[in-house]
Amino acid sequence: MTGGPPTAAGPGRHVAARPAWRCRACGAPWPCQPAKLHLRQEYAHDRAGLATYLCLLMQDAIGDELRLRPGRVDPAEYFARFIGWTRLTA
Repeated sequence: MTGGPPTAAGPGRHVAARPAWRCRACGAPWPCQPAKLHLRQEYAHDRAGLATYLCLLMQDAIGDELRLRPGRVDPAEYFARFIGWTRLTA
């Protein structure tokens, strides 16, 4: 890890566009596959830090969704999208 969250957006960076939480580069729901790969590399030695960072972003995404479409949040879907993929695989 470089000491903090991934650096600011630049051309071609796979970062979230709020409030829709879609990737600015590819348009997929964020975190998209390239963003996940980058985050895994960025936090390779700090899995707890990655999960904590993504929990905070998930909270922001849920808040944005509730402001845009009240009552339309599936907690399990958000967990899978933001946190579930960070688990270690055998």
